[in-house]
Amino acid sequence: MFAASTYTERRSVLRKAVGNGLILLPANNESPMNYPGNTYSFRQDGTWLYYLGLHHVAGMVAVLDADSGEDVVFGDDLGIDDVVWTGPLPTVAELAKSCGVGKTRPLADLKTVIDQAIRSGRRIHFLPPYRHDLQQWLSMLTGIKHRHLDQHASETLKKAIIAQRAYKTDEEVGQIEEALEISYDMHTTAMKMAAPGVHEQSIAGTIEGIALKRGSGVAFPIILSIHSEILHNHHHVNTLKAGQFLCVDSGAAANSGYASDITRTAPVGGKFTEKQKPIYEAVLKAEVNAIKACKPGVPYRDIHLQAARSMTSDMKALGLMKGDVDEAVAAGAHAIFFPHGLGHMMGLDVHDMEGLGEDLVGYDASVRRSDQFGLKWLRLARPLEPGFVLTVEPGIYFIPTLIDQWKAEGRHKDFINYEKFEAYKGLGGVRIEDDVLVTRDGHRVLGKPIPKSVSEVEAITATGL
Repeated sequence: MFAASTYTERRSVLRKAVGNGLILLPANNESPMNYPGNTYSFRQDGTWLYYLGLHHVAGMVAVLDADSGEDVVFGDDLGIDDVVWTGPLPTVAELAKSCGVGKTRPLADLKTVIDQAIRSGRRIHFLPPYRHDLQQWLSMLTGIKHRHLDQHASETLKKAIIAQRAYKTDEEVGQIEEALEISYDMHTTAMKMAAPGVHEQSIAGTIEGIALKRGSGVAFPIILSIHSEILHNHHHVNTLKAGQFLCVDSGAAANSGYASDITRTAPVGGKFTEKQKPIYEAVLKAEVNAIKACKPGVPYRDIHLQAARSMTSDMKALGLMKGDVDEAVAAGAHAIFFPHGLGHMMGLDVHDMEGLGEDLVGYDASVRRSDQFGLKWLRLARPLEPGFVLTVEPGIYFIPTLIDQWKAEGRHKDFINYEKFEAYKGLGGVRIEDDVLVTRDGHRVLGKPIPKSVSEVEAITATGL
């Protein structure tokens, strides 16, 4: 946690931005695996962490009164039936005091407070719930049917929170870099394990153990596979063979909850093949130059398209693409090998605040979301500003189903050499990703540099564990 004054100031800014009414900020609940007493690892809500900082508490609710300026934490102290299982824990009052809240009430009082506010015509501000248990609870509390909760969620509250959380303080950047220290060990370990005969599960389990040992676990389920053409492959069932790519997209959560998100792609066995190397170098060049382009005022959509043109040009040099590069990218032909966005905001949530609305976080009045295949999945497009922390993650993938479908349809045949793509179908894919802070005069790549040049990756992969 940061100092109590940090959370007090954050809540004050939020109340003033919202203006009036009651602001509901629930902590997450425990989530059972198969019966109530056997739960998944607990993950706290990012907004709760930002305004209260209480990482390991479940089932509490903060109510911020935008009219009176009073904050109240609703929660229940443990009884002896709980203490025998958990040991003594801080009281609700002690927890509230640690984040600058001086008033607490039993959780059972919350319904009365909300009912009274509704009868008085006061606005109840809440965020769209992303968990079913909170949907049911919020529906009971407000009387709004659960299927209508999203449309009744407060736009004012969402925009006010995004306006605060989008700009990372030095303290927050420090926490992200703590997570990146863990990522360094996770990724260098994975590279050293990328040898023929090793099971994906063994690598995934080893690097998740590093995240658990050093912080509060992974920031998202580990993406790790020799089938690196699958963008989010969470199934670690394969055995590595020489000549394959191993793509690892993983992040750690610091004990404070702040996340990291790094991707590296390594050659199984320690040496890029003649076919792999130019594809890897095309992605690396696009990533390095995209990072260089990050500075205040530059729309991230422009940097995304810059990366797309760079990789399309290199794919043309390999005979995979043809025609005018600018026209190919404008038409969206590059999405056959680069079907996702260049990056996203990052912070307490690995895709920071996207639960509040992806367009509210990543877009503004100056840039609207495209409906073009590939480009429509760009999560961050707005002009960059100092304090933004974002990912830069271009990739080239050879996705057999996509290649087959577009070929059958004759899509973008003036730009795509389908005969050449056929020869690359089994290659998999490459993604390279770093976390970047936008500064007043440019940018800074966060964390200790993780090997990514061809020589660096080959050297560390060849060493083994």
